[in-house]
Amino acid sequence: MSSAESLETALQRAYRYLGHRDRTVAELRKYLVGKGIPEEIAGDAIDELIEQGYVDDARFARQFAEDRRNLDSWGSDRIERRLLELGVPREHIAAAVAEGAEDELGVAVELLRRRFPAPPETDRDRERALGLLVRRGYDLELAYDAVRALGREAA
Repeated sequence: MSSAESLETALQRAYRYLGHRDRTVAELRKYLVGKGIPEEIAGDAIDELIEQGYVDDARFARQFAEDRRNLDSWGSDRIERRLLELGVPREHIAAAVAEGAEDELGVAVELLRRRFPAPPETDRDRERALGLLVRRGYDLELAYDAVRALGREAA
């Protein structure tokens, strides 16, 4: 098999893999190498896909962060951890997380409203509310602010 044929094979596999959802460069590289494509040819295929606009880690990070905030009410910490796991470079993660951070308190308060019909009044209920927010990836300080804001709304 010539290198042109193997590049074509790598591109065909990559197109099929990308047909399901957007992927990061790291995910795509791992997939192609796992399918027996030599590292150098996988790199060439990825370079071509980046040039064609099929793979873009910055776009992936922005879309992922927006979706996780809006659909799953994730906080910045959890979004950042997941993007790191997916192999997104830190500069793209920082930009994506910063984009939605200005309304993070509002999203956290809205999540608490949905989960707690009545604002937490006991220490136990406040701890449960904080735990929920921290598990969703909100910074502890922001979680405290959200619980206090929900309490002030009720007053």
